[in-house]
Amino acid sequence: MERFNYKKSAEILSLSASLTDFTYKKHCHEEYALGVTLRGIQQYNLDGSLQSSHKNGVMLFNPEQTHDGNAYDKGGIDYVMLYIKPTLMREILDKKELRFATPILYDDKLAQCILALNHAIQNGKEESLCSELLFTLVHLVSNTEIVTDRRTNNKFLKKAKEMMYCSLDHVLKLDDLCTEFGLSKYQFIREFKTHTGISPYQFFLNCKVERAKQSIERTKDIYAAVVDCGFVDLTHLNRHFKSVFGITAHEYRSQL
Repeated sequence: MERFNYKKSAEILSLSASLTDFTYKKHCHEEYALGVTLRGIQQYNLDGSLQSSHKNGVMLFNPEQTHDGNAYDKGGIDYVMLYIKPTLMREILDKKELRFATPILYDDKLAQCILALNHAIQNGKEESLCSELLFTLVHLVSNTEIVTDRRTNNKFLKKAKEMMYCSLDHVLKLDDLCTEFGLSKYQFIREFKTHTGISPYQFFLNCKVERAKQSIERTKDIYAAVVDCGFVDLTHLNRHFKSVFGITAHEYRSQL
């Protein structure tokens, strides 16, 4: 049986999930994601490499890192995940940039920190407690081998993403992007996918879903999210929302 429980506190989104047959489509998040596998084996493709997180495995995702996800077998998996905005990370680390180099760690102390924060959010504990637990978690994770210097921005990728972000309420106009970069349609798709591991259409759609999620969190109005993010109707939004978050937009709103 599939179960996805989302809760939010202190600007941190928490997920407690169980799944058996459900499979996440390839997608990415704007936030850092830190999670722990509680039962079973969680498998996912990350940057073209298959990863397997066993019990107590700490899963680490950088912002906009493309991945999918499913249970290894019919026994299913239980896991928790925390989604933390990059701006919040930088504030806690005094503007230091954080990059995860290792996708899965087996570190009991780190796992317990993630579980403690997830438990606090899921059980409606005070925001001040959640903030303190986050502070401890971020400093612990930054003391492992996963802090590196900020990566050099790719101008092509940055510009392409900016153009997509500015047109999320419309359909993807690939011709405009190709003209901007002086590339053919297939050259652009190949170049974008080489840098991100995801096609321009998939990335664009993912951004629309992410913006819809933020709109729902802000206004609690799923129909406004449909209009603002250029979805044909609620069914259209729900289908893509579920492929990324495991539940429909309506179900997500009810959990906020």
